Amino acid sequence: MQTLKLDVLDPNDLAAFSWQMDDEQIDILIMNAGDYGPRTSSTQRPPTLKEFDQVMHTNVLSAMRLLPVVSPLLSRSHGTLAFVSSRMGSIAEAGASYGMLYRASKAAVNIVGKLAHADLSGLGVRVISLHPGWVRTDMGGPNADVEVAASVAGMRRVLAQAQAHPSGGFYDYRGQTLAW
Repeated sequence: MQTLKLDVLDPNDLAAFSWQMDDEQIDILIMNAGDYGPRTSSTQRPPTLKEFDQVMHTNVLSAMRLLPVVSPLLSRSHGTLAFVSSRMGSIAEAGASYGMLYRASKAAVNIVGKLAHADLSGLGVRVISLHPGWVRTDMGGPNADVEVAASVAGMRRVLAQAQAHPSGGFYDYRGQTLAW
């Protein structure tokens, strides 16, 4: 096993990653780039262009740019591609506009995941979106209701249970199906 540095916003790092991974195969790849952006964004306080670019480039464009690099690596092993999303990216469950920029970015990640499923499932690649829960991290804050260890353990179970959590789905860390 080898650790590779990858800044998802740096095209040179993406090119180097592609070159370093040439002829490799990956069993499980988790796309976990995430930036919440301004907590104050809402329908009443839209993001600035700088805020929008930072969040959308980190959360969405990086995933779009990585897909053509990792797709062949996953198809060789009939692996799993998991996008770490958020229940906040569910259009069906949207009930408030706080965190609007983050919500929009995770909804965009969800469609990237669905499109990757459409393109890659025929090649034997399982593609899912995961909601880790509201986790006690720097992003989630001290009042979040899920410990990091519980979130990680739950997502690992979902990743390991391909039959119970098939390609094309949106699941939380407990394995429950979420509405898009």
